[in-house]
Amino acid sequence: MRAINLNGFGGPEVMQWGAAPDPAPGPGEVLIDVAAAGVNRADMLQRQGFYPAPPGASETLGLECSGVIAALGAGVRDWRIGDRVCALLAGGGYAERVVVPAGQVLAVPDELDLVAAAALPEVAATVWSNLVDTAGLHAGQLLLIHGGGSGIGSHAIQVARALGARVAVTAGSAEKLARCAELGAQILINYREEDFVARIAEERSGSGGFGADVILDVMGGSYLARNVEALAPHGRLVVIGMQGGVTGELNIGALLRKWGSVHATNVRNRPNTGAGSKAEIVGELRRRMWPMLAEGIVAPVVGAELPITEAAAAHRMLEDSKVFGKVLLRVE
Repeated sequence: MRAINLNGFGGPEVMQWGAAPDPAPGPGEVLIDVAAAGVNRADMLQRQGFYPAPPGASETLGLECSGVIAALGAGVRDWRIGDRVCALLAGGGYAERVVVPAGQVLAVPDELDLVAAAALPEVAATVWSNLVDTAGLHAGQLLLIHGGGSGIGSHAIQVARALGARVAVTAGSAEKLARCAELGAQILINYREEDFVARIAEERSGSGGFGADVILDVMGGSYLARNVEALAPHGRLVVIGMQGGVTGELNIGALLRKWGSVHATNVRNRPNTGAGSKAEIVGELRRRMWPMLAEGIVAPVVGAELPITEAAAAHRMLEDSKVFGKVLLRVE
């Protein structure tokens, strides 16, 4: 088969489309003919040499894909050859074919475009596991999402609104904030012009509140202190990215005064099965979020779609932060 191979670590130019070993499904696995792969910031970190694949996972980039099942490993009972699916991967998505444990596969509804479905698995798993499983977001609470125009942010807005939460977002342009509002965000904060801590305090003061009940953060170190300041009593800060650096100063006193908590999680390094596993998250998505997808309450947000041979251009688009929603790589 062909896949995106890395010629060393570095900029987007190190990615090259070329030959790669044909994968074969082992027991409990399925082989997928890839229609499209989602592009994530984790892929950029791996390309730069900062985020290696977990032991035993494919070294090829790509944490999510959509396509058609081409072969079944021994013991697989829930899937059939020819099924339209999307899948959560530990690696391998930037390729014509990929092997994945059957428990990490989701059916693509008939009404959903197969290529667009590649925008779902990683963001859906990340959003659900963090907002619902970790932070316990529920109706009536205020969620602050940093990077509302990202693939994660655009999906989180929809899920939070479906759960009955009030949603605040930060973004760097009026255009992105307008798109966030179309998805259901109610509090729009341009981080280039406003202090999100002051704005959240202002929004909650009229209703007797004191901050955000949950904050979904992609910035990491640079936002740590201000995020704690923006938390409501018993608030939960969930850090899922490091765009603002890996270190920050945490004021334990401020956190104690709010009975607050800070969580840092990822999906890729979770085990395949068992408590807290990828299969457990995918099972939750199948039971609780996939009905929202079928009803049109939640939908993939695709900002750009490129041929997989243009993976370097796709990475540059994501680095420039000019795309609203997901960037996809289409496999011809």
